[in-house]
Amino acid sequence: MDPNEYRWKRPDPEPGQEQNPGQEANAGPEAKNAGRQPKRRKPNRVLKTALIPIVLIAAVIASILWNSFYELNEDEYAVITTLGKPSVVSTSGLKFKWPFIQQKTLVSKATKGFSIGYDLRTGNSIPTESVMITVDYNFVNVDFYVEYRVTDPVKYLYNSADPVGILKMLCQSYIRDTIGLYKVDDVITTGKSEIQAAIKDKILTRLEQEDLGITLVNITIQDAEPPTTKVQEAFKAVETAKQDAETATNNANKYANEVLPAAQADADEVLQQAEAYKTARINEANGQASRFQKLYEEYSKYPEITRQRLFYETISDIFPGMKVIITGKDGSEMTTVLPLDDFVQTGKEDG
Repeated sequence: MDPNEYRWKRPDPEPGQEQNPGQEANAGPEAKNAGRQPKRRKPNRVLKTALIPIVLIAAVIASILWNSFYELNEDEYAVITTLGKPSVVSTSGLKFKWPFIQQKTLVSKATKGFSIGYDLRTGNSIPTESVMITVDYNFVNVDFYVEYRVTDPVKYLYNSADPVGILKMLCQSYIRDTIGLYKVDDVITTGKSEIQAAIKDKILTRLEQEDLGITLVNITIQDAEPPTTKVQEAFKAVETAKQDAETATNNANKYANEVLPAAQADADEVLQQAEAYKTARINEANGQASRFQKLYEEYSKYPEITRQRLFYETISDIFPGMKVIITGKDGSEMTTVLPLDDFVQTGKEDG
């Protein structure tokens, strides 16, 4: 751009009228300013000046719209505070709030957790949290993992400054209190489930009293071991012996499960045979009793005839297998008398 564009220019003299430079210098102010054109302004300066308030208004409107809408995920609560009064929004989607009047705070619905006794990131032990004393005056290192979830976001935000910190302190307190009621062997080996359940019940009861807006989901013993190497080796030996005993017990139960069904089947077979023999003997006895009853009825009608018939029947049953042998005094000579076999055979043929 030419810097002399907007300077005052002296009008060109008419033909035949040339001014003396000295004369122009001696002329007064009015003569100097006569014939000069006014300085022109840039046209875009006016436009820029008019656009500034428009841009400011657009920025304010954009800020208002930006603060009026928000998106809520499924795993979040939104706590909307309207002039100091909070309310909860739990359904997901695009939501509206009054800008500058309502303030929103997002709270996660997901289950979260923290460790006690060790660093969750590095896995290093924290002795001030993990070392505890048992009821039999032994020291033990116990690591826990605590899981919690927000149940009331308003209470979670406003009933305490640090609800998670309070939960951690409660867990540490009840962990030490409960571990102190058990022997070291129970803490390291067989009593873990019972200890976890007892600690969880105590913490849940206390959280209801504190009303922090959070609940305990689970508390788990991650590791439990004695603080010295020798004691650790001794407990490992005890644990190995218990596992061996459990294995032997399982094998014995397996063998019993294999043998007992066969023995039970044999016992059932013997019982069935005994029951069949019992039934046969009862039936036989009932038949003999019935036969005797019929004989007695016949005998009562005809005693003499019945007596003779029974005698003959008895003789016929005994004589076929009977032999009469007469021996001498010295026992050397034996003589068969009465060939009953032939007699009985002949009698049968004659009959």
